Order: sequence, then C-alpha cells, then structure tokens
Amino acid sequence: MEYIILIVVIAVLLAGGLGSTFLVRSRGGRRVSGRASVDELTQAPETTTPGETAGQAGPTTTVTVPEQAAPAAPPAPVLEKPPPSAGRMTRLRARLARSQSGFGSALLALLSRDRLDDDTWEEIEEVLITADVGVGPARQMVQDLRTKVKVEGTRTVDEVREMLRAELLAQVETTASRVVRTERHEGHPAVIMMVGVNGTGKTTTCGKLARALVGDGETVVLGAADTFRAAASDQLQTWGDRVGAQTVRSEREGADPASVAFEAVAEGAQLGVDVVLVDTAGRLHTKTGLMDELGKVKRVIEKRTPVDEVLLVLDATTGQNGLRQARIFAEVVAITGIVLTKLDGTAKGGIVIAVQRELGVPVKLVGLGEGPDDLAPFDPATFVDAILGG
Repeated sequence: MEYIILIVVIAVLLAGGLGSTFLVRSRGGRRVSGRASVDELTQAPETTTPGETAGQAGPTTTVTVPEQAAPAAPPAPVLEKPPPSAGRMTRLRARLARSQSGFGSALLALLSRDRLDDDTWEEIEEVLITADVGVGPARQMVQDLRTKVKVEGTRTVDEVREMLRAELLAQVETTASRVVRTERHEGHPAVIMMVGVNGTGKTTTCGKLARALVGDGETVVLGAADTFRAAASDQLQTWGDRVGAQTVRSEREGADPASVAFEAVAEGAQLGVDVVLVDTAGRLHTKTGLMDELGKVKRVIEKRTPVDEVLLVLDATTGQNGLRQARIFAEVVAITGIVLTKLDGTAKGGIVIAVQRELGVPVKLVGLGEGPDDLAPFDPATFVDAILGG
C-alpha cells in the first residue's frame, strides 16, 4: 500500500512540473488542444470564470491567443495591353530595310548601268537567286525587266527604281487574301492551327499572335497540343497569362495532342471566345508519323467545328531548306497561309516570292524581331519599299 501511495505522489509531482493541459479557442471557433509549458502559461494573460478571484484555482484555465493574420494572397498578375496589329509592319520597316538593303541596292546598281549586256543580266539573275527568289521566278523577273528596258529606252535612277519596284510587287502580290480569319461562326470560335518544325519559332509565334489578337480586341484560348515538349506548354501558358488568355494543356508529357486540341476548342466554345489557337508538335522523325499526328488533330477538331486557318511557320533564314519543309507540311494538311519568322535576320527576302510560288498560298504574317510585339501582318508594298530603301 505504501508503494502505491508513493507512486501516486511521484506522478502528481511530475505532472505539475512538466506542464498543464490547455484548450485554445481562436476567434473563428477552431479548437486546438495540446500541452503548454509553465513559462507559456505564466506569460499569457488569464481570465477567470464568474465567482473566482485572482489567485484561486478555477475548474478551467483559458488562454486567449491573438488571431494570426492570414498570409497575404499573391498579387494578381498585371495584364499587358498589346498594341493593335495595324501598322506594325510600317513601324518595323527600318529593321527590314537594314537586312534587305544589300539585295535591293545590288539590283539597282546593276540596272542603272549605261549598258545592259548579257553578262549584266546574268549578274541580275544571280543576285535574285542568291536572295532565295528561286530559279524559275528569277528568270521570269529578268525576262520581264529586259522587255521593259527595251520598250522604255532611256532610264534615269528614279525610272529604274520604279521599274524594279513594279516588278517586285508583281512577283510578291497574290490574288489570295492575306487576312487571318478570326471571325466566330455559327456560335463557335474561329480555330487556327499552327504547324511547323521545332526550332522555327512556332510556339513563340503562337504566343505573339495571341497578343496581336488581344490587341485587336479579340478574346483567345490557347491549346498546348505540342505535348511532346513540356517546355512548349509552359512557354505557351506564360504567353497566355500575360494577356489574360486561358491555356488548355495536359500535365502528362506525351498525352494525345488531338485530345488536348479538342478540349481547347470545347473550352473556347464554352467561354464564348473569338479565337482558339492550337499549337502542334513539329517532330519530323518520319513523314508518315507527322502525317498521322497532324491529320488526326485536324480531324478531331473538325468533329466539333471547322478549322479556319492552318498557318505554316517557317524560319526565313533557312532558305531552300525551309522550302523542303514547306512541301512536307503541305502534303500533310491543307496550308492556308505562311508565317515567316526572323525575316529581319536574313538578306534573302526573296524567300517570300519562292514560298508563295511553291505552295500557292500567301505569306500572311512576318516576324521582324525578338520582341513580344514584333509579329506583323505582311504588307507587300512596305516589304518592297524596304528592299529598295525607298
């Protein structure tokens, strides 16, 4: 019996020395129970129940803990207001003129010679071919220019410039519309597929086009259907976040691109946006694989709504290699327009003429720099004037 009494006494002493059980009620009514140290209890203010006096032990000790402020929510991203697309190419014309001035000045110098013999005409043709105009178009231009020279006779510098300007415009112009179709139809958003090999700036161009459309007052949903590169989805979402465009993506790398594209179109229809931009993969491992993949994406989208545009993104600096890529994509899907990136980074502006001849579709947009607003609607007159330095 004595041992039992001794054990009870020791237990009571230990309980008193180590701490007291407490009950905390926050202002919101949430209960938190635990064990407080003696120092914590003595430092905290105490309240007594009715009928108690200070120094008397009450049935319950309540410690009032000031409510901690909730962590501040992260600031909402500041949405950017992009400038409208109208007039962009005119504003960026100086960049184009710097890259193309060699091409234009060489032609003007040759055509201004006092005597235009066969050797001179061969030099003119060589300049055109070197500028990626293409052999067929270059020969056609030389033939047309020779005829004009014979008919018009005397040539001042201004006359030569105007003659060359007219010929270049004739080669660049096309009867096809250069307008990117973004009008809603039958209650559905317009759908634009962006295609092209990786490395041409396809995903970046998709983001820049979204900015341009938002700047023109359009609403946009982005579809990250390049599911084989996780960076592509992240990159596209960053572009969308800047201008308030929602991005539909899969968190699983290698997910079915057609499924992502379909979900993007469905989301765009539900939100009532004007345009859905679908970025696609650009792997060229095998022509058959590419054909199957892009063809499937387009077919799945068209189960819900027609695809209004299929824009092929080409790197202008790749020249004839870019033309070979264009041929492959044209066989896979029906291309409706061309986007030439890095046009300010090459002196071979003749690629505009060559690619339009090759595919029979117009250049609709051009990239003239690395800035977010350096994508512009293609304007033939501005392009030719920049070549000639006028």
